Amino acid sequence: MQYDKRRLLAALAVLAAGGAAAHGERRHADAAGSVKNEQKDWGIAGDPTAVRRTVECEMADTMRFEPTRIDVRHGETVRFRVRNNGRTMHEFVIGTRAENAAHAALMKKFPNMEHDEPYMAHVPPGRTREIVWTFNRAGEFEFACLIPGHYDAGMSGVISVRTA
Repeated sequence: MQYDKRRLLAALAVLAAGGAAAHGERRHADAAGSVKNEQKDWGIAGDPTAVRRTVECEMADTMRFEPTRIDVRHGETVRFRVRNNGRTMHEFVIGTRAENAAHAALMKKFPNMEHDEPYMAHVPPGRTREIVWTFNRAGEFEFACLIPGHYDAGMSGVISVRTA
């Protein structure tokens, strides 16, 4: 019991410092509560009424996304409709490469923790989830599945946000 308390306290400390805790394949909430409009290096949660484009993205147990590259205009609000065509839980997490790599490493340490942010969608097999995100920062970002082993197997793609 003491060991579990230490793990929980360590995970909470990481969350308080701005990191993310990991989770297993337990069920996640189907609908998010209030959206956290927290500015990230890769953008901010988007207003669904501002969406002018929907990007369909599929994931599979081959540890690949389709498409693997998404081009976005600076300032654009995009709806990502993410479908899991596999037989295992997958997720779609937007971030920087460094942030996603750190998050993936943390998930290996805390495989049973759950978390939910507006830039991530946990998608059970055969289901579809959506993320609405505003890309108000230019640069190269990443979308990835950070479930332990999936990221290491190459389950990621690139989001290129250009000003012109």
